[in-house]
Amino acid sequence: MRTRFRCLVAAGLVMAATLLLVPGAARTAPERHIGVLGDDFLWGVAASGFQSEGQSPDSNWTHYIEDNPGWDRLGDSVDFHSRFRSDIALAENLGVKVFRIGVEWARLEPQPGVWDLAAFAFYDDVIDAILAAGMRPMLTLDHWVYPGWEADVGGWRNPGMVADWLTNMRKVVDRYAARNPIWVTINEPVAYIMHEVRQNRTDADRMLNEVAQAHNSIYDYIHQVQPNALVTSNVGYVAGAESQLNGPLLERIGDRLDFIGIDYYFGYQPPDLAAANTPGGSAPAPAGMWDLPVRPEGIYFALQHYSQRFPGKPLWIVENGMPTENGQPRADGYTRSEHLRDTVYWLQRAKTDGMNLIGYNYWSLTDNYEWGSYTPRFGLYTVNVRSDPALNRVPTDAVDAYRDIIAHNGVAAEYLPVRAPADCELVDPPASCNTPVTAP
Repeated sequence: MRTRFRCLVAAGLVMAATLLLVPGAARTAPERHIGVLGDDFLWGVAASGFQSEGQSPDSNWTHYIEDNPGWDRLGDSVDFHSRFRSDIALAENLGVKVFRIGVEWARLEPQPGVWDLAAFAFYDDVIDAILAAGMRPMLTLDHWVYPGWEADVGGWRNPGMVADWLTNMRKVVDRYAARNPIWVTINEPVAYIMHEVRQNRTDADRMLNEVAQAHNSIYDYIHQVQPNALVTSNVGYVAGAESQLNGPLLERIGDRLDFIGIDYYFGYQPPDLAAANTPGGSAPAPAGMWDLPVRPEGIYFALQHYSQRFPGKPLWIVENGMPTENGQPRADGYTRSEHLRDTVYWLQRAKTDGMNLIGYNYWSLTDNYEWGSYTPRFGLYTVNVRSDPALNRVPTDAVDAYRDIIAHNGVAAEYLPVRAPADCELVDPPASCNTPVTAP
């Protein structure tokens, strides 16, 4: 397993360089009608701490930025730290029921064993504001960021990392369990491992075992403190290779997931097929995430995969969205609102076909720092970090679309996707070819 996972991660690093910048099984003959998602469906928005807060303390990621002079400097990102009340109001105005944030270890414990009470007070205020707005907080404990002092002793190469990690996370759980949050223990662990291998020369097999140990331990602790908690560790879905890349993780933590959290963004693009369809026989490399294949119907197969892997277990799309380049129109003409409506259509198809889908979070409420660059834009609200010192939140066309979707718990029954399903081998083979879906 050690050698196999190391090889898979090595292969996954190539994919990650473009993909990263997360009651019954599905029927084999999907229904061609859709129903709404129901009044109990949990619509949400998502963000992370480091990517949006600004005023960031010393951490592994501030080190990585320093080590990569070609990356954008972080600055204060979109300054959620100062603007959280107005951002939470934007989410409230959409009608969402869940607001996902990160609780940054690097902010809470700036030195070993030294706890910043002002940092805890900041998260107290954020969570209280989410609750006051009628939303439920979804708290991410680890969104790829740990303190600079931990990075100085090796991060996930440090034998004491798991113990240090658990010390912080238990304090967070003790402080916020009474507010009844939904918990994400570790965001996209395999993608996290890939970053740490690339930036910190971390051993992939060792880190896989340790993040699984960390998740399983804090899962048990959360349930001691908050017995009815909903806890997950969301996976970054990789079309065409999900079993190989995220499968070893799920083997280790699958029995300690109250729901399966899935991050879905892109379809599958076979390199040989891309070359065959390109004049001259060579496929140009994507310039950025905005050039990767967007296949909204692929979210159906991501849900189908986990409905079959964990029959009956609740499913939640913890992240989903579509990148643009600096907020400009996409080359394919696909708009953010069209992508959102088409995606929700396929969510409704999945629910109609028996998949136990309970929630969906849009990534993200605002644009933010996409791990080295401000160029990829995913926000419902655009923020021009490079050119607008005021960091104004400018609504995209998807704001009204999402508000309407939430108000009606989905798109209309007669809705037809703007983008028809792609050839099955471009979506999520072999499943997308074995059980293809069509839009009526």
